[in-house]
Amino acid sequence: MAELSVAHRAVLAQMLERVPDSVLKTLSMAVGQMPGERARALSQMLADETTDRRRRAFAFAPMLPMFRPRPDGVASLTFPSAVLPRLWKAAAAKEPALLTRFDDIRYREQDADVVAVANRFCVAASGVIRDQPDIIWPAAGWDPAARDEGLRELAACFDLAVLARRGIVALPALILRPSEDQLAELRLMIRDGAEIAPDGGPRLLEILFAHLGEAALILRLVIHSSRAAGKEGVLSESEMAVFVDRLIGEVEARVARIAAFRPGRAGAAPEAGLKADIAWCGETLAELDRTFQLDPDGAWGKSAREARIRINRTLSATLKSTEKALEKIMPTRRVQTTGRMTREVAALDQLAGPEAVETARVMLTLVGAIRSSAQVFGCESLRYQLVQSVIERVTIYVDLVVEVINAGEAPDNRAALNLIETLARLLLLIDATDAAKTARRRAAAASAALTAATPETSPRAA
Repeated sequence: MAELSVAHRAVLAQMLERVPDSVLKTLSMAVGQMPGERARALSQMLADETTDRRRRAFAFAPMLPMFRPRPDGVASLTFPSAVLPRLWKAAAAKEPALLTRFDDIRYREQDADVVAVANRFCVAASGVIRDQPDIIWPAAGWDPAARDEGLRELAACFDLAVLARRGIVALPALILRPSEDQLAELRLMIRDGAEIAPDGGPRLLEILFAHLGEAALILRLVIHSSRAAGKEGVLSESEMAVFVDRLIGEVEARVARIAAFRPGRAGAAPEAGLKADIAWCGETLAELDRTFQLDPDGAWGKSAREARIRINRTLSATLKSTEKALEKIMPTRRVQTTGRMTREVAALDQLAGPEAVETARVMLTLVGAIRSSAQVFGCESLRYQLVQSVIERVTIYVDLVVEVINAGEAPDNRAALNLIETLARLLLLIDATDAAKTARRRAAAASAALTAATPETSPRAA
């Protein structure tokens, strides 16, 4: 088979630049098993692209997360992903002989000489952004003002790459329990950043922010960056205020989604997303409380308080309606016993449909999910009372179902036993493990009694 032509290579090279890492790995494995000259040529191109990305990942490590949006949706400084490969190729072309220094992975992250080479490529990148803007970031399809601003920010970020690389190494300690020396080092980095550019300090934190999986942890870096940053009045007037503004803005967006949720309504958000929103808001507001002295009358203090009130209102309404949803899947009726006396029995001829069961499951899933956040939103007492009430009511109802089964009065024994299993699973959603185990034991005993009471058929009996 003929070799790949120059045109083929050029087209494939452009395509490979846009292929995600996971797809590139899959392609490499698949093409490596194919015969022929073209397959071998393509396999080599894939290997070269993989090597190039590995080098890029190490050299541009401080900046890589900034070429994709934050997974949590919090606003951040980001750049188009298509800019990254073009920027790397232009920077790498400055000193191609140094690229092989990245190929021996042994101890390279601790190797000062290799780190110095990586920093040289970042410095080169800041130069090519300014010298070759049309190649790095083509103007087509972009608003000129937005593109110019993006190029300015991109170059300014790469100006801080050397400082950022040091900061990333120190991140784990800085967000946990930093020593005085580590705090002094952070403040020195912030001052060094300000010497590189007037807004270099906040921009350096912007780069570190991109490396934080939990957005609220940036508050700790902000508070550590200055001895005077702990009070809202001081911080709100500083350049660091943008990070708190973003978190408050994301809290407000998630609160709106939480408040709009209605179980069972067509188009309602899946409870998994709602659980994530509740947990995220709880963690973020708790971090704000731990980190800052919020002024009750300040903009941030008011926003945080309003967010708590709205979430409390939504969660309280959900908690109060949970028992009603549960009643629909535990039907009962009153029957007369002797004289005027009556008692409640399970109405197993009135079993609810799957929609009612699903609504109850969603609501109890949320009840279980807010356990860690309820205290922050001021509804822990209501949640605890509801959990205890649900455990008690489900336990009593399971007993009623078992009584009907044992009396031989269930319209469908299998459906009755399935109902007990459904209730046991609902109990697990609120961490009522012991009550769920008890329900399942009662069901197993009832099932065993049914089996023993059913005469076995045999050829002799026939």
